[in-house]
Amino acid sequence: MTALAGTGTLLRFALRRDRVMIPVWVAVNALMVLTMPNTLEGLYGTPADRADLLRQLDTNASLRALTGPVFGDSLGALTAWRVGVYAGALAAVTSLLIVVRHTRDEEESGRQELIASGVVGRRASLTAALLAAGVANAVLALLVTAGLAGHGATGAVALGAGLGGVGMLFATTAAIVAQLTESARLARGLTAAVLGAAFVLRAAGDSAHGDGSSPLTWLSPLGWLENLRPFADERWWVLGLFAGAFALQAVIAYGLAGRRDVGLSFLPTRPGPASGRLGSTGALAWRLQRGAVTGWSIGFLLAGVVYGGLTDGAADLVRDNDKAREIFERMGGQSGLTDAFLASMIGMLGLIASLYIVGSVLRLHGEETSGRAEPVLANAVGRLRWAAGHLVIAFGGAALIMLLAGLGFVAGHGKEAGPILGACLVQLPAVWVIGGVAVLLHGAAPRLAPAAWGVAGAVLLIGWIGPALDAPQAVLDLSPFGHLPKLPGQAMAWGPVLVLSALAAALVAAGLAALRRRDTTT
Repeated sequence: MTALAGTGTLLRFALRRDRVMIPVWVAVNALMVLTMPNTLEGLYGTPADRADLLRQLDTNASLRALTGPVFGDSLGALTAWRVGVYAGALAAVTSLLIVVRHTRDEEESGRQELIASGVVGRRASLTAALLAAGVANAVLALLVTAGLAGHGATGAVALGAGLGGVGMLFATTAAIVAQLTESARLARGLTAAVLGAAFVLRAAGDSAHGDGSSPLTWLSPLGWLENLRPFADERWWVLGLFAGAFALQAVIAYGLAGRRDVGLSFLPTRPGPASGRLGSTGALAWRLQRGAVTGWSIGFLLAGVVYGGLTDGAADLVRDNDKAREIFERMGGQSGLTDAFLASMIGMLGLIASLYIVGSVLRLHGEETSGRAEPVLANAVGRLRWAAGHLVIAFGGAALIMLLAGLGFVAGHGKEAGPILGACLVQLPAVWVIGGVAVLLHGAAPRLAPAAWGVAGAVLLIGWIGPALDAPQAVLDLSPFGHLPKLPGQAMAWGPVLVLSALAAALVAAGLAALRRRDTTT
């Protein structure tokens, strides 16, 4: 039997399992890129407008740290500048989720041991996971290339290839980390930490040098993506860096996979105490989710500091551009431009917080399907008590990260704390509605529980792209975030907040009632 026997079957199975997740994540990423040229054309429709933008960016180190330098004034070059780094980061997140799910997740649940007992090669699972990530990144690259070809075929190919390159590089990073750790949760966290470090290195380098030449920028794969320079005298040799890093990491991942037993790792988990310390289901839930809560908390605090520090500079950048000002006002309300920018950025963090709450709620689904919930429920623990421990972390954690984001905005912008913290906390009813949908899906239709990611992705897409495209209000109202007051700047409207809070409570109650009645899944 060869080391890759059964790879094709495992690949088909992986794509079938991810038939919802992969299309949603790829679609969100592709639409974010493909809608940007029309948005930029409305904002900077003349060569003079674009030349003025480039002059302002040359003197604004904070904005360069956020979005990177711009290397041309065409719509294609501006698109690569505006969303290239973020699309690359999203491709990396998609890839690491796919690879960890089909490697370490399978081993942690015990399913990999059953699969390995059949006619399956030693490295077939790893190969299938990387191929599944390759399918996702190839589709993203093709969509971006086809959608932007009208702005320049070579630039479109370069941007598509660069995004796919970033995705596959982090796919192999995740493959290495999955061999080193025993926990899928830790594997995802460590790979995400590598991605965060790459973003920080690129931001630090770009804030110091406006041409992408900083050594710190070149230490980051996201820096390679911007230095590929799509639509601006492409540097095709940069793709060789992606190919070389991918090949090197793949060799390391395959070497590690061949030197360990199924279920084990090179960095084993430390032994626990001789006697148990977890006296409640809430303590167990916190033990399982504390790493995720800590990571999201640090990320939101730092994001608040960064966006708060950029507020005045970003407001000055769009102050004389009517179209840009209109977009911020649609996202953040028609108050002062500074307040509108703050409201729009806080709203974006609220949308991202919906991803946190979905992941935290679906930890219930993971515990149940992996079989770990069954021994807990076999004791004197009711289902509602077991679920409540995780839901407190999910819903309370959402409040915590939004509060920390508000503190970050206050620290970065220096504005009065009350309005900023209120604006952050008013996002919570909409975030909780998304969490309530996840609870209802898990309780009533556990096989459909992963579809909660699709709901969060759709809401993110509406909130991110809808205002830029001047989407009809009926479309914006499909998202619970579309009903919230735009704070700071607008008057507080308690009606929508109370209605959304009641809706979230009803969804959670319905989900828990369904969970209590149905059989557990395995």
